[in-house]
Amino acid sequence: MTNELLYQIALTLIPNIGAVQAKTLLENFGDAESIFKAKIKTLSNIENIGEVRAASIKEFEDFTEAEQEIAFIEKFKIQPLFITDKNYPQRLLRCYDAPTLLYYRGNADLNTTKIISIIGTRNNTDYGKQVTEKLVADLQEQNILIISGLAFGIDAIAHKAALNNGLPTIGVLAHGLDSIYPSQHKSLAKDMLQQGGLLTEFRKETKPDKHNFPRRNRIVAGMADATIVVETAIKGGSMITAELAHNYNRDVFAIPGKITDSKSAGCNYLVKHGHAVLLTDAQQLTEALGWKQKKAKPKPQKELFIDLTPDEKTIIEILRQKESTHIDELFLKSGISSSAVAGAMLSLELQNVISSLPGKMYRIL
Repeated sequence: MTNELLYQIALTLIPNIGAVQAKTLLENFGDAESIFKAKIKTLSNIENIGEVRAASIKEFEDFTEAEQEIAFIEKFKIQPLFITDKNYPQRLLRCYDAPTLLYYRGNADLNTTKIISIIGTRNNTDYGKQVTEKLVADLQEQNILIISGLAFGIDAIAHKAALNNGLPTIGVLAHGLDSIYPSQHKSLAKDMLQQGGLLTEFRKETKPDKHNFPRRNRIVAGMADATIVVETAIKGGSMITAELAHNYNRDVFAIPGKITDSKSAGCNYLVKHGHAVLLTDAQQLTEALGWKQKKAKPKPQKELFIDLTPDEKTIIEILRQKESTHIDELFLKSGISSSAVAGAMLSLELQNVISSLPGKMYRIL
């Protein structure tokens, strides 16, 4: 492990420095070590840092906990994923409060092309179980990564269904990787390490305290292209996750239920208020996300670039790199002003060169 990892872990230990402030600091200094070595005046002058947070950084001296965490990482072959690492879940970077550092055990690609989160109540009905299992089974050919929170109920059903259908599945934890909560899911977690993995932003010996679950839920929401709510009451963790996904501009789908069933009340509420799309089957999901569209026959590059402006050519080159690309990534990679990107995108859509997908994603036709 590098010396930089020591500073990366230490950055998450500084009082008054959360994920948002850490992101701001990294934008200014580039790496964690440089933050610790910066002068207090320089730190104080950074927007949203100020004197109090600058003092917290300069007064931090106890690197013992970070050293112990590194020893734990090395012993159990855990992969630390700092926010600037290439293997860090890139979809999370579009979330303003993306975790500064994640700890990962597993073999699944956290940046694979298709990722969905399946969430729901801990006290599911037979209906919820059947819907979850059928949905996952029908998604088998898509080779989708399925994410959930390893909780009782719908979470565990989704994980098990993924394993049974040969799909990778990730459990996002509200505690450290030195334990499993609930303990009844130790066997399930062990199977997931062979076909997916476990992910958390919490260090070892962190207990699954109540306030950790909303933080866990933002990762479940932010890592996926879409979040599917199977069953939930009006209040609860699943509703928090769904609202987070909605606020992150991700697609949210909800399985409808009887209006008299309290365990479907949350799903019905999300649909009624426009925060989720009513979902009935896997085909609807794949069509909505643009995963089942037939790819157009590739055209010679010369023909594609006829009459395209330099800005349009730049956009096309970025879109060629993967199946679909988020608008924020186009802004970032193109180096073109937002208004110029918007103009180029509109022109390309009118020329039927590109098409828009749900969640502000774009692809070449």
